[in-house]
Amino acid sequence: MLIAGLIFFASSRSTIAAPRSPFEFIRIDKLGHFAVYGLLGTLLCRMGTGWRSAGWAVLAASAYGVSDEWHQSFVPGRSVEVADWLADTLGAALACSLYAGVPAYRRALETAIGRRRVKLPPASAPTADPVTP
Repeated sequence: MLIAGLIFFASSRSTIAAPRSPFEFIRIDKLGHFAVYGLLGTLLCRMGTGWRSAGWAVLAASAYGVSDEWHQSFVPGRSVEVADWLADTLGAALACSLYAGVPAYRRALETAIGRRRVKLPPASAPTADPVTP
């Protein structure tokens, strides 16, 4: 999957450009982990249906988060943080829960952007064209 490859690539970098939080108590990198792994979890969740696939998707995303943290331990300038893995897992868990449990959310994700479903009136019986002499 492309997103997993992008996560691996970003983890291979010694530094990552990220905005600084205007608040000391908010770690912006944790929000990034939460969002990216939420996306990964959703994509994995789409491979099946129901709560069972959502559970497997969360486990797979969480395991990938652990492997990502392990991978970062070999990259100079990067560190292993349990909080990052926790943000990864929570992001995937929330996204998969929404996808499996909220049909309106799932439909919104499955509908193409810019595409509206327009209900057409039922087709009436065909009428004969008047014959012009």
